[in-house]
Amino acid sequence: MFKHILLPVDDSPASKRALRRTIAFAAETGAKLTAYHALPLRHSVYGDGYRFPHPADGKAELAKAKTRFLETSERAARAAGVPFEGVVDRAWSPEQGILDAAKRSRCDAIFMGTHGRRGLARLALGSVASRVLTSSPVPVLVYR
Repeated sequence: MFKHILLPVDDSPASKRALRRTIAFAAETGAKLTAYHALPLRHSVYGDGYRFPHPADGKAELAKAKTRFLETSERAARAAGVPFEGVVDRAWSPEQGILDAAKRSRCDAIFMGTHGRRGLARLALGSVASRVLTSSPVPVLVYR
């Protein structure tokens, strides 16, 4: 079955539900869990592609995000006996960050939550889960 699962996490209820279920699945199957959170790129583009560098507090922002988004995940995984790694990174888009993190970590599956929006809300806000589903080279399980 799956040996290494990537779980994108944020503060949403959908993410929290997926976290609980993914930890239970990983514990049952002996899989390792990598939780991932994407921060937006902070480069400002000026003119012909010139970029201003990250602010001096860029590393502090990554550390703060890791604490905010991954500590609870890590505690829950460790309590269930699931090997855990937490990754916070910057990405052009959440879905690109998720796909890149899965590749870098050599995950063989992506489990993720979804808000389950429909109709105009989905059209207006889009769906990260939908974009990951259509682009991922590894299986994606969407939990709602």
